[in-house]
Amino acid sequence: MAIHILGKAIKGKKPIHLGLASTFYGIGVGTAQKICAKLGFYPQMQIHQLSENQILNITKELSGMTIEKQLLEETRSNIKMKKDIGSYAGMRHAMGLPVRGQKTKNNIATARKLNRINRKQ
Repeated sequence: MAIHILGKAIKGKKPIHLGLASTFYGIGVGTAQKICAKLGFYPQMQIHQLSENQILNITKELSGMTIEKQLLEETRSNIKMKKDIGSYAGMRHAMGLPVRGQKTKNNIATARKLNRINRKQ
């Protein structure tokens, strides 16, 4: 049985914090645990044990956060701004090279994978 939160299905047997972290872009395990602690869920509670009121509370909490498409759009706009002003980081993004000072000898393949975020649609 899956529970739908903000239009995304989360499998029922997962603990709440892991379900939120694996489903929503921009929410990690730490943030999900903070949300669960704020709403008063015990740590091992699973998704299928949630009541309708608890699901609405999670939805209300998540709707106030910058996640999913909003976060991706914000990240893309930050990278575009860096490219437009011609900063060093912007040039590195444009060339698909490591941006934060890493060496290119061993890290170029990883950098090319991670710098694709501005090319996603």
